Amino acid sequence: MTVRPALAILALAAAPAQLVAAPPASIARTPPDAIPAPAQIDSADYTGGALPEGRSAITVRLQVLLDRAGVSPGVIDGYAGEMSRTAIAAFELREGLPVDGAMDGAVWSRLNGAAAGAVTASHIISQEDVADVGGALPDDYTALADRQRIGYERASEALAERFHMDEAFLEGLNPGARFVPGERITVVDPGGRRAGAAVRVVVDKQRRRATAYGSDGLVLADYPVTIGSSQTPSPSGIVEVTAIAIEPNYSYKPDENFTQGDNDEFLLLPPGPNGPVGSVWIDLSKPTYGLHGTSDPDSLFEAASHGCVRFTNWDAQELAHMVKPGTVVEFAR
Repeated sequence: MTVRPALAILALAAAPAQLVAAPPASIARTPPDAIPAPAQIDSADYTGGALPEGRSAITVRLQVLLDRAGVSPGVIDGYAGEMSRTAIAAFELREGLPVDGAMDGAVWSRLNGAAAGAVTASHIISQEDVADVGGALPDDYTALADRQRIGYERASEALAERFHMDEAFLEGLNPGARFVPGERITVVDPGGRRAGAAVRVVVDKQRRRATAYGSDGLVLADYPVTIGSSQTPSPSGIVEVTAIAIEPNYSYKPDENFTQGDNDEFLLLPPGPNGPVGSVWIDLSKPTYGLHGTSDPDSLFEAASHGCVRFTNWDAQELAHMVKPGTVVEFAR
């Protein structure tokens, strides 16, 4: 993937979420795909068997606890899909449990699920939360290049990303919400950013996961990723991180990469979370390749990249704080 973004200074500070325990709600049975009440989510306990079909309180709780444990489920949406399965498998592998990607009592016990407390919280929307919301964005790259920034289209989109949530799930938890400053909403609390210095990142093409390891060989964090297709494959072998850009520009070069619409000339697109590489670019020693964010976190396992490795923006931001120039990146299988 030909990107070559303009490299920005890595900004390590991130504003902590102002969270308090969510107000209680009545517990009721919910049909498949219905939004469970916060109290249902916070009191959900695993009692055996496979995770329920459709959306469920126990799956929301599981996804949040995996996220807190440093094994990203991707977007928290309450569905027991493929990203959740690979997250369970990654957690099992890290914990030395039999690896099958299926929910069981051993996984729940290691997550301390029964005693973990609330995983939802109340959040009062601030001006800062919605500062990067700029309205609808054009699809055409020429029109995007004329903008100062490629920000969020909706406040609900910005807030969903902040709390690692599916936007429709956030909206469903808050029926009637306008998502304006001063409004109190219910969110999930995925915990803080993982700390540590990664000396090696392994991108496993078969598992569609990227794992960061510390100098002691232990797993620091594990993330779902999108890799390249057979037509535009991701690299193989071992490369290194050469630079890290937070809020990168995007260099569109149709002669070296894909063609978007009728655009056949070079364009420099401005930074922003909805840009082609999201809010992070981690440059690799193999020219034109990198690890980066995405404007569409729900699509991680539904699409192929142009050869680079795509993360959710929040996972890419976390990884960017763990790596540095010289960190080894190994492409496996």
